[in-house]
Amino acid sequence: MSVSFKRLVVGLVAAALALAGCSSSGSGSSSNKIGDTVTLGLVAEPPSLDFTTTDGAATPQVLLDNIYETLVKVDNKGKIVPALAKSWKVSDDRLTYTFELVDNAKFTNGKTFTADDAAFSINRVKTDWTISLKKSFDVVTSATATSPTELTVVLAHPSNDWLYRMTTRLGAMMTPNGIADLANTPIGTGPYKFAKWTRGTSIELVRNDNYWGTEPHFKNVVFKYFNNPTSMNNAMLAGTIDVVTTVQAPESLDQFSKGPKASGLQVIEGTTNGEVVLSFNQSQGPLANLKVRQAIRTGIDHKALLDNCWAGKGTLIGSMVPPTDPWYEDRTKDFPYDQKKAKELLKESGEQNITLRLRIPSLPYAVACAPEVQSQLSKIGIKVDIDTLEFPAKWLDTVYKQHDYDMSIIAHVEPRDLGSVFGNPDYYTQYKNPALQPLLAAADEGTEQQQIDNMKAAAKLISEDAAADFLFLLPNLMVAKKEITGLPKNAIGEAFRVADLGVK
Repeated sequence: MSVSFKRLVVGLVAAALALAGCSSSGSGSSSNKIGDTVTLGLVAEPPSLDFTTTDGAATPQVLLDNIYETLVKVDNKGKIVPALAKSWKVSDDRLTYTFELVDNAKFTNGKTFTADDAAFSINRVKTDWTISLKKSFDVVTSATATSPTELTVVLAHPSNDWLYRMTTRLGAMMTPNGIADLANTPIGTGPYKFAKWTRGTSIELVRNDNYWGTEPHFKNVVFKYFNNPTSMNNAMLAGTIDVVTTVQAPESLDQFSKGPKASGLQVIEGTTNGEVVLSFNQSQGPLANLKVRQAIRTGIDHKALLDNCWAGKGTLIGSMVPPTDPWYEDRTKDFPYDQKKAKELLKESGEQNITLRLRIPSLPYAVACAPEVQSQLSKIGIKVDIDTLEFPAKWLDTVYKQHDYDMSIIAHVEPRDLGSVFGNPDYYTQYKNPALQPLLAAADEGTEQQQIDNMKAAAKLISEDAAADFLFLLPNLMVAKKEITGLPKNAIGEAFRVADLGVK
């Protein structure tokens, strides 16, 4: 899906992802000794290494901040901090950004990083990128190198959002002679460089010995892909992987915290910005009817759903805004669970004998939660047929591109994605309330407080309009060997920063 689609895919992929950490002296060793290779376990493989033309969260999770760097990045607390830009200034009218860049960074093809590369990268988002996320850069009027280490970016109007988007894949710095084969040979300035992709099995990175910044601890990184979460858990217990960054079956946590091998492991529990969304196709059929959508939101017991399909791990939020965003409000009371009220809303809708196709990706959280949605909606008189689609290819084609579905279950994991998911009427959700766009525009162009106020209003509108049902916020559940350090408690960005990892 475009921006939303990405988030969606991102959500899907990220939710499906389970990174596994450092293997022993070699990536296939079962020894507990930590060597110079870290092996990360995942359950969803990127469709391509070119995130300029291919949606999905799995690609930036591997490449961003590891191979590609940005001018600015978000720290673990959500604050924008320097990266390839040492500092930046914003003009009084908030239209001009002046970045002072580092002078010692090089791309892995040997070229020195300069402001010309930064200008090229920003301008190329508008001209050559094809994913919908690129719309965030429509506000850029020009990006110009005013010296080898100074970049000036001019915006068409003030934007609270633009600098934040520079911390995402959109801000990835590239060089003109390094884009010939982005799908297979990514070239960046980061602490790692691409080594090998064995499709269906693993992606390998190797430390960039000419890196301009702090040298990362691990020389080799292996992103290892598993067909199912059980296989990944078994690999963790066997010691052939070192970190599971997203536990795909929360009920399995006890084996890591209380099992016979628990003494050598650590379990981390935090939060993410991945909203698990029961998305509605509102372009036609029963879900074009507001009363039907409201009935669904009222007829789902979200606490029971979270307990039954995700072992109670996660947060009920009731909206498209996670608590880590400044404009978060608890909207779980907008549609309190009430079977009687849900049946009344269905009756008021005038729709009869409703059957909905719930077409889900073959990802653990969707597969686990779909039967619970099916069961709960049957109790208010809605029949749900579940169709599990291979992810990413089949699901993306059928649901995202063709909009051939009634409902789906997707984890939108991109940061601050309310506008991208619901602000585009052509997005897969087909949400078309014209009252939303002015709120989003006012939030982006206004003061900091106006941004908060208008984003709260946008979240309220989307919730009360039952544009989707918000099942829960994914937790960040990680398991790792005890020696591993630098693991994030909260996963609130697009990247898994391998350079942050170390050993006690």
